[in-house]
Amino acid sequence: MNLENLSREHLLRLAQATAEARFRDSKAAAEKDLVEFVRQAWKTIEPGAPYVHGWHIDAIALHLEAVSGFETSGDINRLLINVPPGMMKSLLTSVFWPAWLWGPRNMPHLRFLCASHSQSLAIRDSTKMRRLIQSEWYQERWGDRVVLTGDQNAKTKFENTATGFREAVASGSITGSRGDIVIIDDPHSVESAASDAMRETTKEWFLEAVPTRLNNPAQSAIVVIMQRLHEEDISGIILDKDLGYEHLCLPMEFEPTMRCETSIGFVDRRKHDGDLLFPQRFPKEVVERDKAVLGPYATAGQFQQQPTPRGGGIIKSDWWQLWDQPAYPPFDYVVASVDTAYTTKQENDPSAMTVWGVWSGGDNKAYPNRQITRNGEMIFDLERQYTQDHPKVMMIYGWTERLELHDLVEKVRETMVDYGVDNLLIENKASGYSVAQEIRRMYNHEDFGVQLIDPKGLDKVARLYAIQHLFSEGLIFAPNRPWADKVIHQTAQFPKGKHDDLVDTVSMALSFLRKNNMLVRGAEWTADLDSSRLHNGAPPPPLYPV
Repeated sequence: MNLENLSREHLLRLAQATAEARFRDSKAAAEKDLVEFVRQAWKTIEPGAPYVHGWHIDAIALHLEAVSGFETSGDINRLLINVPPGMMKSLLTSVFWPAWLWGPRNMPHLRFLCASHSQSLAIRDSTKMRRLIQSEWYQERWGDRVVLTGDQNAKTKFENTATGFREAVASGSITGSRGDIVIIDDPHSVESAASDAMRETTKEWFLEAVPTRLNNPAQSAIVVIMQRLHEEDISGIILDKDLGYEHLCLPMEFEPTMRCETSIGFVDRRKHDGDLLFPQRFPKEVVERDKAVLGPYATAGQFQQQPTPRGGGIIKSDWWQLWDQPAYPPFDYVVASVDTAYTTKQENDPSAMTVWGVWSGGDNKAYPNRQITRNGEMIFDLERQYTQDHPKVMMIYGWTERLELHDLVEKVRETMVDYGVDNLLIENKASGYSVAQEIRRMYNHEDFGVQLIDPKGLDKVARLYAIQHLFSEGLIFAPNRPWADKVIHQTAQFPKGKHDDLVDTVSMALSFLRKNNMLVRGAEWTADLDSSRLHNGAPPPPLYPV
């Protein structure tokens, strides 16, 4: 076509036709693909910030498109998404996605209940979606499908003429309305996740109230999107109870052992340990800067979607020394520690018991294989002496069980007899006092002692920090047994774990051994030898005073 021969009128018509074709193509592309809709709608919601795309947006959108709300054809009606902050999760899930379903997907009848941990955040996203729906850009394309009513058009709730609505509520107050899709965006704040009482309130709301707010129990959908803050947050409840949620988990830094795969064919594309999720906005230097500010626990939860740092928190899993021999060494002293909670109610912590054996770790001989001199006098190798002779501790056995008082006493007594316990430690609290009293009454003829331990105002975190160095120096051993794995796992998760009963027994037993000079650190052992042999000529004090 020779454009020079066309009249101005024909040129205008051609330009108009081209523009209309582009409009139709862009409109059709937005209707077909959620990510394309986000690209086009972005400047309407965030006119001052350029859109930055990351592959994680494709992953989240893929799963949202697969959600089967009321009268939709998706494959998922329960979806849990764990992503770090700053990944556009709220805009994508609570603003763009509902607007896309109403207009581009021609489902304005859908009713959305959108909850967050605070009413203000829920209203924030509701306002953004309403602004998008009422924008010239949106109305020009889908105004014939989505018309907001005049009598219900508020920040907290707005409806359209097809009877669809979007209502913003705070976690814990989702009563009255029913929805086709319930969106729960960050049900916990950092502060509320740290509170046992507030977590329990949110948990009850999620398990008891949310499922009753669905229009169609068989088809209506629930979508939870959040960062991990505690092992027993809403994500932890979903995963622990196996509630049938598809789980999309995208940590900030890739961990190959945590590679996410879902039923709709998604696989985390990253290949190498440490590969970043969104380097366009969070490059390595920014991630490292933020990790230093957050600290290990917040980094593990908010960035890595694990409520415990890799390898453990206060006590790292790999600080436990593996005992891989078929038999235990001969123990000089055996102590048991019990955390009492005599009840059979499943919602309470169980009672727990661990048994510990102390042994010298060698044949108590000096090995002068390396000459050490002081003031011209040759001294034996203190480092080798420490390696061979210093005391070590083995976790011999452990269990947790919900028992009534009588059964608990019997279980404790049976364990003590089986493992030759010399002394039983019980925390001096109401339930512990009763258990100690009952054991003394029934078994005062047995060859073991019962001792009540007073933590003297130290909280559980402080108690574990007080023995942290014993683990980091490699003094604590455990066998390769499933029950030992349970103790190690729970200790590594503390204080972000669901239970702490076994942790209490660990700190109580090791603190007792430490305070009674039965467990000496390497530096102290070397110093004692150095002082006694080099300065005053006196023999070292006995390992176990009598």
